[in-house]
Amino acid sequence: MARETADAVIVGAGAAGLMCALEAGRRGRRVVLIEHNRQIGRKILISGGGCCNFTNLYTTAENFVSRNPHFARSALARYTAHDFLEMVERHGIRYHEKTLGQLFCDGAAGEIVRMLEAECTGVGVRIEAECAVSRVGSLSPGGFEVETARGEFGCAALVMATGGLSIPKMGATPFGYAVARQFGLNLVECRPALVPLTFDGADRERFGGMAGVSADVTARVVGRGGGFREKLLFTHRGLSGPAILQASSYWHAGECVEIDLLPGVDLAAVLAECRTAGGRAEVRTVLARYLPKRLADRWCGIQGISTAVAALSDREIMGIAAGLHAWRVRPAGTEGWEKAEVTGGGVDTAELSSKTMECRRAPGLYFIGEVVDVTGQLGGFNFQWAWASGAAAGRAV
Repeated sequence: MARETADAVIVGAGAAGLMCALEAGRRGRRVVLIEHNRQIGRKILISGGGCCNFTNLYTTAENFVSRNPHFARSALARYTAHDFLEMVERHGIRYHEKTLGQLFCDGAAGEIVRMLEAECTGVGVRIEAECAVSRVGSLSPGGFEVETARGEFGCAALVMATGGLSIPKMGATPFGYAVARQFGLNLVECRPALVPLTFDGADRERFGGMAGVSADVTARVVGRGGGFREKLLFTHRGLSGPAILQASSYWHAGECVEIDLLPGVDLAAVLAECRTAGGRAEVRTVLARYLPKRLADRWCGIQGISTAVAALSDREIMGIAAGLHAWRVRPAGTEGWEKAEVTGGGVDTAELSSKTMECRRAPGLYFIGEVVDVTGQLGGFNFQWAWASGAAAGRAV
C-alpha cells in the first residue's frame, strides 16, 4: 500500500489531540488525527458526571504537579481558560460555574466533543477513528512514518496525544510511553493520581462499616505543605472524596496523609467552654454537632473516649482536639488505574520545549496532554492543560 503524506500526524483524538489538530489545521497544515477507539473524545464524554468540567477560570501553574513545577507556565499563559471559553460561547454551548472557577456544560459533555470535531472538520483535519497504530519510525533525511490499520502515513511532525494509563476500560494504553522510550526520552515513573486511597488492615478494621459517611475536611500529604479543604468520603476499602483525590496526586507509597476532621472549628475551645458550662454532655455528643453522628461515635469508640466533657482535664481536651485536627493515616495504597482519574508522571518535561512541546532530542516529535509529566488538580485543570499543550504544539507543527 502506498504511503500517504501529511504535514502532521497526531496520535490520539482526546482533548489534547483534538485541540492540536484544529490549531494546526487553522494554519493550513494537512493534518491526520488518528484514534484507536471507535469514538473520539471518550474521556471528555464521561468527565464531570457527563457534563464535562471543561476548564477552570483560575488556572495557574500552581494547580499542577510535575517534577518541574514551572514547565506548564508558558503554554497556560498563551492559551487560557478564557480562550477556550470564547470557543464554547461561539458555539452557543451553555455552561455554569459550579464552584471555585469550575465550568461545566449545562447539557451533556458531547457538546464539547461535537464542537471540537466541527472545528477540526472546518479546517480540513482528517479524522481516522477505530484506527490502531502498530509502529512509528524515523524517515531519512527527516520526518516520521506511522503504520496503522488503514495504511502508512509519512509526516514532517508527529504528535503523541495518547493519554495516560488511567481508566483502562476507556482504551488507555502505554503506547505513548513506548514511543518515548523508542526515541530515548526519559520518563518520570507513572502512578495513579486523583485516586481513592486504601486503608491498611488495622484501619480497615477500625473504620469498617463506615462506607458512605462523608465530612468536610482538610487533607494534605505530610511534609508536602498545602492542604485541600473539601469533602472526604469513607469507602469499603479506604478513603475517597475530593479532598482525598486531591491529596493522592501528591502522595507516594509509605507517606502519611494528615486530615483535619474539623477545619475552622477550635475544638479545644469548644470543649473547654462546654466544661465551664457544666452539664452531663458526653464528648461524642459535642462532636456530633460538627461531625456525622456515626463518625463521632466511631471515633470516640476507637479512642476509648466515654467521659462527660465536664470531667475532662486540660490535657485530655488538648489531646482529643489534636487527634481530630491532625488525624494521620498511612494508606496501604490506591484503588489503582481503574479508579484513577488521571496519570501522575509521564514524559519528563526536561525532554520538551515548554513553548512548543517538541522533543529536544527528536526534532518534529511532540508530546502533549496527559502523557506528559504535568498532572492537574481536580476541578477542570487537566482539561485546561490538554487545551493549552495541544494549542502550543498545534501552533508549532
